[in-house]
Amino acid sequence: MLVPFLTACLNFLKLCKVKYYNYCLIHNVQRDFIIQTGDPMGTGRGGESIFCQLYGDQARFFEAEKVPRIKHKKKGTVSMVNNGNDQHGSQFLITTGENLDYLDGVHTVFGEVTEGMDVLKTINETFVDKDFIPYQDIRINHTVILDDPFEDPPGLSVPDCSPEPTKEQLDSGRIGADEEIDDMKGRSADEIEEVQAEKEAKTRAILLEMVGDLPDAEVKPPENVLFVCKLNPVTT
Repeated sequence: MLVPFLTACLNFLKLCKVKYYNYCLIHNVQRDFIIQTGDPMGTGRGGESIFCQLYGDQARFFEAEKVPRIKHKKKGTVSMVNNGNDQHGSQFLITTGENLDYLDGVHTVFGEVTEGMDVLKTINETFVDKDFIPYQDIRINHTVILDDPFEDPPGLSVPDCSPEPTKEQLDSGRIGADEEIDDMKGRSADEIEEVQAEKEAKTRAILLEMVGDLPDAEVKPPENVLFVCKLNPVTT
């Protein structure tokens, strides 16, 4: 029996090897805290360990590590998610904040991001709803293993190629991962011009607020004022 720390590593690598994570949604993005994925259902309530595929439902989860060797000190720390019963399945999180010591001893740290921190930063800044679910799908499209020190457990079935996603997998009810967001689509030329003018006016108002010429970007002058103008001191 492997110690839990190594079990978490083996579990993650073998799930990657059997393409379990392909098309999994990143279903939880909490800015400057964590991003969470690894549930094929995309709800945060699903997922199973590699041992479930080998030994059945009784091995859906494995025991969490009690004494972590690595702590959640820096961005890019990768941990198996605790299911609430001190057990792990397939879900994992990646930290986007630092010194998250309250995660220590709860979620088992088994790795860290070594490349692609720019991608992590982009995901961290995505727009989410009140439940921290991204408005636009963010998915794991594919997994590639560069090094695997563990022998495959007996009975592990490894696909010859990556499986195609099912319709159910791709139908999240949100904006698709490959869907372009174009707020100008279907608008007339006059409507587009009006929207652009509004955006430019808003930008100018924000700049005036920043330099102190307006108390607030949304402020409006009194109805009896035709316009507001502040001259450059050099011209007065």
